[in-house]
Amino acid sequence: MIRAFLIAAVTADGFIAPESGGISTAWTSKEDHAFFVARTKAAGVMVMGEKTFQTIGRALPGRTTIVYSHKDDLGVPDVEATKLPPAELLAELERRGFEEVAICGGASIYTMFLQAKVIDTIYLTVEPKLFGSGVRLTNEPIEANLALVSHTNLSESVVLLEYKITY
Repeated sequence: MIRAFLIAAVTADGFIAPESGGISTAWTSKEDHAFFVARTKAAGVMVMGEKTFQTIGRALPGRTTIVYSHKDDLGVPDVEATKLPPAELLAELERRGFEEVAICGGASIYTMFLQAKVIDTIYLTVEPKLFGSGVRLTNEPIEANLALVSHTNLSESVVLLEYKITY
C-alpha cells in the first residue's frame, strides 16, 4: 500500500506562508530546505497545487512532480498535471511503482488530502518566526488525531516534528 505524507514548514504561530501569492518557502531555513530535499527525493514523487508549483516554476531533480491544475499540460518539462481525486491519484502512482508520495502543499492540497483521509504521516518543520496572519496549513476544518513519533532539532532554533495521523 502506498504511503502519503504531508510535508510543510510552519511558523511558531502556525502559518505556512506570510500571504497568498508569495514564494512559500522564501522564509524557511537552510535546515528545512535540506530536510525537504532529502525526504522528497526518498519518496520519489511530489504532489502540489498550481500556486505552490508556480513558486518553484520547474521540476525538481530526482523527483517526479505532479501538480493539481485545471490545465491538462502546464508546459513545463517533466511536470505532470492532474485533476484526479487523492485516492485515485495515489492508486495510479502505486500502479506506477511508487511506494511513498510527498504532499507538498499548499493549504488547499493539504486540506483535500487530509479530508480524503489518505495521509498517514505529517512532517512539520517549525521555524522561529511569527507572521501574525497568513496562509494556514489547512483552509477548512479537519478532524484528526496526531501522535508524536519524533522531534528533532535541525538547528538551535528549528525543530522537525513527525506525527502519525489517525482519523
